[in-house]
Amino acid sequence: MAIIPQKALFGWEEIENLGDLDRLGLVLRHLPDEALMRHLEQDRGQGRDDYPIRAVWNSVLAGIVYQHPSMESLRRELKRNGQLRNLCGFDPAKGQSAVPAACVYSRFLDVLFAHAEWIEAMFEGLVEALRGPLADFGRHLTLDSKALASAGRPRKEGSPTAADGRRDLDADVGVKTYRGRRADGTTWEKIVKWFGYKVHLIVEAQYELPVAYEVTKASAADVVEGRDLVDQLAQRHPDLVEGSQALMADKAYDDTTFLKNLWDDEGIKPIIDIRNMWKDGETTRRVEGQTNVVYDYQGTVSCCCLKTGELRPLAFGGFEQDRNTLKYRCPARHYGIACASRKTCPVGQAVRIPLSEDRRIFTPVARSSYQWKRLYKERTAVERVNSRLDVSYGFERHFIRGQTKMKARMGLALIVMLAMALGRIKEKQAEHLRSLVRAA
Repeated sequence: MAIIPQKALFGWEEIENLGDLDRLGLVLRHLPDEALMRHLEQDRGQGRDDYPIRAVWNSVLAGIVYQHPSMESLRRELKRNGQLRNLCGFDPAKGQSAVPAACVYSRFLDVLFAHAEWIEAMFEGLVEALRGPLADFGRHLTLDSKALASAGRPRKEGSPTAADGRRDLDADVGVKTYRGRRADGTTWEKIVKWFGYKVHLIVEAQYELPVAYEVTKASAADVVEGRDLVDQLAQRHPDLVEGSQALMADKAYDDTTFLKNLWDDEGIKPIIDIRNMWKDGETTRRVEGQTNVVYDYQGTVSCCCLKTGELRPLAFGGFEQDRNTLKYRCPARHYGIACASRKTCPVGQAVRIPLSEDRRIFTPVARSSYQWKRLYKERTAVERVNSRLDVSYGFERHFIRGQTKMKARMGLALIVMLAMALGRIKEKQAEHLRSLVRAA
């Protein structure tokens, strides 16, 4: 019997940390993909089965879990790593030859992207599955969009289609403008442009897990897509929305219709930053029906002393849901400060302001309250998810062209995120719920 050098049979490169491989096992054990596998196997029928569908599918998931930027990178790892091939389900007797060719992956992904509805179904199933072990899942939600640059080039001017494989005919240009004020009072503005798409996400704020998503062209309006996404979530997961108490978002979603829909239709308190839409020089407006009570565009309610003209912020007394009003108390009585017109002030002990005074400014949680500021800080949950999509799930560096492929690839990343979270909960690793890289 010929002696085979050990290096060729099992080199040091093959020795992997089994805990690292367990991360993929966690996804494979808890991803509800059986229906998709049976459907794809039925479609294949009696065709050649050189590369089993389940093994190829598992290896695609491995590419996401182990952050491979391309299929070629994944194929190199599969050829190097025998344990990973075995975990994916490739025939160990074939060795490196069991790894599918690049064209096999291309055809498989084309078929997979044509069945994007199955990916969406898995996403919805995982969201529903997480509601079981996490009783407060969905209590606080946060909404945002994220730029997704296309790997393709824009269409050439004067060309009707330019379908040469390098152009992305679905994408368009997105623009975001950021403005602020420096410490010295001067203003700054930054304009960011990209060619590609947007992903619109609703994320569970406490557990930092997505519950709804949509991929659109880069030029799509955030607030329009945000409204549609909330409606979609209410239709697909009515119990989750019914249990939601608040939704946090930045000022891109500051819209009267959206604010009204969240509270009036869904019972969700909108914690959405506000844009200054008042005319230049306008600092306060008088509350209807009040003599000396005014408010600014950020929702701070003040009383004006009838004798000195001094403005004093009223003390917030809470939201009266049965009346749909915000209650504010006299600062002199509440804080015990001196007031020259206390005896004659028409405010009395308290004043009630209905939300209908201005639905953008007055919301069930007063914008001037500590509770509003505390809840708004939870909006950073969606920013952290966006960062993980870039860094850990490959959207910072990718080779995706076309909206269908972009949405399917985003769906794959999100179901891996949810499946890993569900697996960590069920396998008693809840403290590592958000981690993609920590070993099981």
